Amino acid sequence: MKAIEVTGRIDSQGNLVLDEPIQGNTYPHQVRVIVLVPEQAEAEEVDPDDTPVEEIKASLRRALQQAKAGQTRPISELWDRIDAE
Repeated sequence: MKAIEVTGRIDSQGNLVLDEPIQGNTYPHQVRVIVLVPEQAEAEEVDPDDTPVEEIKASLRRALQQAKAGQTRPISELWDRIDAE
């Protein structure tokens, strides 16, 4: 059996609505579908390591500006700082 992973939602009538059509071969025969739904706790859970995209972009912009301005450190100094923690 071949697996194809796609995302979608289940509408108010109980129909599975895919976010994007499945590309490639057609499958005229009946297929099996397994729907994985996050549990309520998982859906509400916030990952503390999941930094917002805008914050990451702002950090990258600052780092690029610092690099362009020559405000960099030798890698050896970075290792010293890591060992101190």
